[in-house]
Amino acid sequence: MTRILLAPDKFKGSLSAAEVARALAEGLVAVDPSLETVCLPVADGGDGTVDAAVTAGWDRVAVTCSGPTGEAVDTSYARRGDTAVVELASAVGLELLPGGRSDALGASTFGLGTVIAHALEAGADRIVVGLGGSASTDGGAGMLTALGARILDADGNDVARGGGALRGAVQLDVSGLMPSARNAVFELACDVDNPLLGRTGAAAVYGPQKGAGPQELLYLEHGMRQWAYLVRNAIGRDVSGLAGTGAAGGTAFGAIAVLGAVAKPGIETVLELIDFAGALAGADLVVTGEGSLDEQSLYGKAPIGVAHAAREAGVPVITVAGRSVIGLDRLRTHGIVASYALADLEPDPRISMRDAARLLREVGRMITTTNISEGIS
Repeated sequence: MTRILLAPDKFKGSLSAAEVARALAEGLVAVDPSLETVCLPVADGGDGTVDAAVTAGWDRVAVTCSGPTGEAVDTSYARRGDTAVVELASAVGLELLPGGRSDALGASTFGLGTVIAHALEAGADRIVVGLGGSASTDGGAGMLTALGARILDADGNDVARGGGALRGAVQLDVSGLMPSARNAVFELACDVDNPLLGRTGAAAVYGPQKGAGPQELLYLEHGMRQWAYLVRNAIGRDVSGLAGTGAAGGTAFGAIAVLGAVAKPGIETVLELIDFAGALAGADLVVTGEGSLDEQSLYGKAPIGVAHAAREAGVPVITVAGRSVIGLDRLRTHGIVASYALADLEPDPRISMRDAARLLREVGRMITTTNISEGIS
């Protein structure tokens, strides 16, 4: 019996990773019911990370937190044993901005800290944080205040949330930090190597994506410089120049500096959490993919990470994407033997996104007919 491991990421704006895997599986077995399909959706550390863990057997824990601009958000994290997987995007992400209206200066990571605190209070002592999709540029300040730290102005008052308010901060007090936060192991699923400050820093590079105009970018950079100064005074060292501290609006900076977090590649972290290596055992083929297979995919995105892991195990890989601009010759160097794009079946992107499940079922049938029936090579 041929065993096929379906490990796609989401098709953003169209289907979740689990829905992609399910549609492909339906197409595969429609042609050959004897095929054994195993659905193991993946993520690269952004939105979908918690869902991937839950699908792999982790427990989902519901929690309510403050969204990026303070509104209540119902979210969840994944828990297995003493490890919790927390996803920034589902707590304080860009897609949670009310009405899609950005608040570059006021958006905060406070809600992320609330979710982490919940996991710590429930007994987790290893926290894995997926950092993709941030709506804020606050250097992780909000997250740390939710964990008990205080950020004070010249009058000894707590400063407002958001990166803009940090311009008026004069002291970081970490004495009230939760003991469990001090003792826990923090890992960041992150593929960004930007530092916190400067032309390649959190504000300059990612601020415009969060709605910051030229003047707001200046305010945010000022806020991040002041924040870096306060953190250095509080912990006795400056880590703002380290690669990756600019990730998620500088959230990585706060986590690395104050919580002792260690950053790891997103897809590698997720594959370890869902025991992808174990699922590979006995697989004859892996099918992976994402909405857009492009140059960015070659640098830490889920399909290539899956392909590399499968190649090490000697298992061939097929990719499926909504659209693809990477030729098969280049993909073959990553262990990929065939590649399909929904755009080849339906060139209108609006229709392709709307009918993605139907098109994926068709691709599944094509894989069975062309690649499996004729032998995987």
